[in-house]
Amino acid sequence: MMPESAGRWAHPSVILVATDLSDMDRLIPFAFQEAAETSARLILLHVLNASAAIAVDAVGMPYYDPASALDYAAKTLESWRSLAHQRSLSCDILVREGNPAQQIAAAARQFKADRLLLGTRSRGKVSKLLLGSVAEQVLRSVNLPVMTVGPEAHLPVESTDKQKVVLHATTLREASRPSAALACQIATSQKARLVLLHVLPETGVHQDSPEGLEATAAELRALAEATGASELGCSTCVEPRVVQGNPSIEILATAQELNAGLIVLGATQRSALVNLTRDRTIYRVLAHARCPVLTLREAATSSFAEASEGLAMQL
Repeated sequence: MMPESAGRWAHPSVILVATDLSDMDRLIPFAFQEAAETSARLILLHVLNASAAIAVDAVGMPYYDPASALDYAAKTLESWRSLAHQRSLSCDILVREGNPAQQIAAAARQFKADRLLLGTRSRGKVSKLLLGSVAEQVLRSVNLPVMTVGPEAHLPVESTDKQKVVLHATTLREASRPSAALACQIATSQKARLVLLHVLPETGVHQDSPEGLEATAAELRALAEATGASELGCSTCVEPRVVQGNPSIEILATAQELNAGLIVLGATQRSALVNLTRDRTIYRVLAHARCPVLTLREAATSSFAEASEGLAMQL
């Protein structure tokens, strides 16, 4: 029996879309798709910080003009809300002032959002490894699934002869089990195939050890079998895959090969934004993925305790 919050995460009733307005063309197609598939209410949020409210007068002198900035943001969001209503989607808009990451987290709590949708961005050649300060702070602070849409993400071309694919990259650690269960629930709701991917390092004991490779494969197969258990609310095909190489490259390559519609990443509080950022695995996937990436922090998995406990016992 899945806990109530787990069901809401897989079938969200409220999706908070945080936007800086420049990324709306990229975010809206995914937001509309999510809302259409789940009948969720969309809340389009823009947070105005002080720097965005700086205007320049006729002689070139800067001055603080929050009223005009707020009005512009409201009108911009209103045009997207009208488009949502034309598609029979429930949609509201919200414009606030303050620290963007703090206001996003506050709005998520206030409206009891089940999912957060936001964009990532790049800043030059090396900054494709960066998320942008707001996205990074949000990923560190909110305890709910966060779907990020990178600059290379696009909606897949609809095909009637191919089953949708959800790709879950797992570390095979305890913290990855709740995110695997969530990925399976999402795949079930989308009638998609779930692929569990584990990437072994390019060097180490596994490279020259068939026994090590087989042991890892067996562990992943056990996770796949447990993840697909009906008592966890999953009823989809679960396929385990073990590969060797650079984690971010292999995750992105597998997603492209399978034409995955979603990548799911489970992360501990440290591994997501401290340990893994040493080789930029998380950042590279978020920045270069051609589909949305759903991340679930370890702190958020407490709501999954009931489900993951049974899954862990099977392993």
